[in-house]
Amino acid sequence: MKINVAILLPYKDQFIRDNAGSASIWVKDFSKNSKFNKNTTIFGYTSNINKVFNNFKYVNLKFSNFGLQSKNLQYVNKFIDVLRKKKFSLIEIHNRPSYILHIEKYLSNNKYILIIHNNPQTLRGAVTAKERKRLLKICNKITFVSNWVKEKFFEGLDIKNHEKCQVVYPAITKINKFPKKEKIITFVGKLNHSKGYDTFGRAIIKILKKHKDWKSIVIGDEPREKYNFKHERLFHLGWITHDETLNIYKKSSISVVPSHWEEPFGRTSLEAASRGCATILSRRGGLPETIPYGIYLNRINQSEIYKKINSLINDKKLREDLQKKSLKSVFHDIKKNTKIFDLLREEIINEKNIFINRNINNLKILNISNFGNRQFNRLYYISIAKKLANGFIRNGHDVINVSDRDVGKFNKSFRDFKGKSYLNTMIYETAKNYKPDLILLGHSYDIDNITLERIKDQSKNTIISQWFEDHLADSGPDFSSNRKKLLKYDDFITSNFITTHPSTLNFLKKKNNFHYLPIPVDKNIEKLKIYENINQINDVFFSMSHGVNRGKLKRDKQDERHNFISELISECPNIIFDIYGYKDREPVWADDFYKVIVNSKMALNLTRGKPLKYLTSNRIASLIGNGLLTFIDKRTKLDNFFSRDEVIFYSGLQDLANKINFYKSNDKSRVRIAKNGRRRYFDLFECQKVSEYIISKSFNRETSKKLKWMD
Repeated sequence: MKINVAILLPYKDQFIRDNAGSASIWVKDFSKNSKFNKNTTIFGYTSNINKVFNNFKYVNLKFSNFGLQSKNLQYVNKFIDVLRKKKFSLIEIHNRPSYILHIEKYLSNNKYILIIHNNPQTLRGAVTAKERKRLLKICNKITFVSNWVKEKFFEGLDIKNHEKCQVVYPAITKINKFPKKEKIITFVGKLNHSKGYDTFGRAIIKILKKHKDWKSIVIGDEPREKYNFKHERLFHLGWITHDETLNIYKKSSISVVPSHWEEPFGRTSLEAASRGCATILSRRGGLPETIPYGIYLNRINQSEIYKKINSLINDKKLREDLQKKSLKSVFHDIKKNTKIFDLLREEIINEKNIFINRNINNLKILNISNFGNRQFNRLYYISIAKKLANGFIRNGHDVINVSDRDVGKFNKSFRDFKGKSYLNTMIYETAKNYKPDLILLGHSYDIDNITLERIKDQSKNTIISQWFEDHLADSGPDFSSNRKKLLKYDDFITSNFITTHPSTLNFLKKKNNFHYLPIPVDKNIEKLKIYENINQINDVFFSMSHGVNRGKLKRDKQDERHNFISELISECPNIIFDIYGYKDREPVWADDFYKVIVNSKMALNLTRGKPLKYLTSNRIASLIGNGLLTFIDKRTKLDNFFSRDEVIFYSGLQDLANKINFYKSNDKSRVRIAKNGRRRYFDLFECQKVSEYIISKSFNRETSKKLKWMD
């Protein structure tokens, strides 16, 4: 099958050498490296046809400047005329959602990729949530130039991600040899307040007056704003070609990107750092996603910019170290990112499908817990119930899963207000028909004791066990109500499995039937190997919530973790944190969670309440199990299972801050430890092993292999 791709640029984004916009540069770089290069046609408009980039198949969409229609509309209609004459395998539209909506009015059955370069809420055709939902239906894929842009797309929608959506970053061709540096400070971009040129201008004049052997080069202009910064060593070049700009970056020692506005990505910092500039930048929008090593502005004002530039001039070692790290550690390499984008193209064109097969046999298990169907399986990746079910099945057992809270929720009536009557009838009748060998309860509180009594009466050989993961110690939240829930079915339970070591819980009377339950991992759930990713944007990931079932933050509610995180951020000013459930940034769940953790190098595992033996956040399996270097409080005593070459244990906030800073700059050690930690976690806590342990304790059998955590 012959594949041919049509790319439509925004009307004003000219595909020319000396005035190319961000979309044109993106298309130039990705098309040049694409396997589909020879079969790709780029459509745009320019009056400078002689300046169009060479070695591309380019079509200039000419139209009359007269008429009632807007130029954008005439431009798209010209493209529609082309589509009527020639069928393309794939149509790629850059940064103009309205173009797709207009084309769809006249031509259907096209396959689209929409590449969004700016905040979509400012783009015609994507301003409202309704329009963005429409785009999700029409487009085969929507890609975003940063995670910040992607988050803006999903604001106001009832979902936070979609299988059609993916971040594909703008990228750069790396250089291998460190260039010869001169004492030059650069600013590139529109010379306006949004880009921070006014504050840069005031700061650079002071710098040039103080440092007589330095000069500054400014590239760009802005006819709508005028700033008259003059100095004999301040040179304004206006707009020059992209290649000329990169050559100036090669000579420059320092580059400043002090944007006030929310940069969708920030190509200037990417390009500057890729050419070995020590880069000073703000934290606005997608800028933190552009480079791994930068000097971040705490405030965007003259004093702060002056201070940062001055420190780099005075500290040659710091400047040169930053330059070398920046050149060596380019986040976004064009060859790698082009392969990613080409795979998206192939996925659309070939319409690939994935199938999963499972085998079922042996013991019959009725697995009752909250599987979160009513929450559209948002808790899938952290569901202990789901992982245990998978473990049972892979070990050869037959499993019926009952999501108790969903059954009650979906079967409420006027007489059965909470659906409890229906739930108890269902469980009893299922047990009567199925005759399970084991009933495993997981946080199931709506089952009546009489129901379990009736089940035991009719099938005395049925074993009933339960697992519990919430806080039980008096130093944790809601411990009193949690204890009542745990002991509700004490008369019927053969074995209890809890995520805190029983030895720390003084309220337990029959400790011999309480056993430690680690948070299991599943090869089909914790399937990432993040340590293999060399393009992480963030240094440290952390997420917390105010209840997994709620899924959203409770306004004006904070716990001790907020203070800890705030202090940690203060202690680590040069660390890029990606924190959710903090300062009005909502928690992430399901596939959204996986989409964000791959962008971090390290993670913090932190639970509420006082650290206790083996007590940990449920997220520990998602973090270590997916290959993140993970920091854990030493007081949890999890170092009984993991060495310091597998997990990083810290003693207090300052120790944690020091270790975070150390491993940010020691990638080889970080990768080795993350890899070892993932392997060790699976060796210990893989769901088949945890499920086998539950079976062995419930039926008083020996496990095939006793591991260190098993009592």
